[in-house]
Amino acid sequence: MQAPILTFVLSLCLLISCGAEEKNDTDKNAKSGKGAVAAEGKSLFDGKTLKGWKKIEFGGSGDIEVEDGEIILYAGELLTGIKIEGEPLLKTNYELSLEAQRLDGVDFFCALTFPIGDSHSTYVVGGWGGSLVGVSSIDNMDASENSTGSVQKLDDKTWYKLRLRVTDTELHAWIDDREVVKLYHKNHEMSMRPGEIEECVPLGIATYQTKAAIRNIRIKRVTPESK
Repeated sequence: MQAPILTFVLSLCLLISCGAEEKNDTDKNAKSGKGAVAAEGKSLFDGKTLKGWKKIEFGGSGDIEVEDGEIILYAGELLTGIKIEGEPLLKTNYELSLEAQRLDGVDFFCALTFPIGDSHSTYVVGGWGGSLVGVSSIDNMDASENSTGSVQKLDDKTWYKLRLRVTDTELHAWIDDREVVKLYHKNHEMSMRPGEIEECVPLGIATYQTKAAIRNIRIKRVTPESK
């Protein structure tokens, strides 16, 4: 009678031990940033270095520096930009947020390229002379041509909180508390505008002949019902 009981006890101890190890591994992954994004979100910029990012070699692009918790993208001949190293943490049901300001120049100070399922598009802020906002491309039309395009007043040397939410069916974007994009994207072809901006895939930030500052880049998981 004792042998079966001993076998049962040993098996139970083994199961408990394995469960504890699995939990410890999960906790370690959460602390190290590996695996799924936690409910409260994850910072994508440490405020000190470009760790996790790399400069995009557009050709003729401006310098990129980190100063006082900000990424400074200097104006280039055309585009200046950075993108994450590796694959994005999430491709749908997520929200990206950051703060950006235009320090000098008259064109977009943040073109945020993002994954949307198996495709990619770009949330453009301040294009076409400094005021156009929208998403490129939708049904092969850029932000100046499709329904997401709008003209917004965007002052120089002013921080704007930009927020982008992608779910399986919808795309939303805000500037501060203003919702500037609302699209049921399942009925549309989402893509990139052809050209050098495609180098920003899978997740990148670019400027056009404009000096800008970027800070507080974060990503979090959302549900389709969240607002």
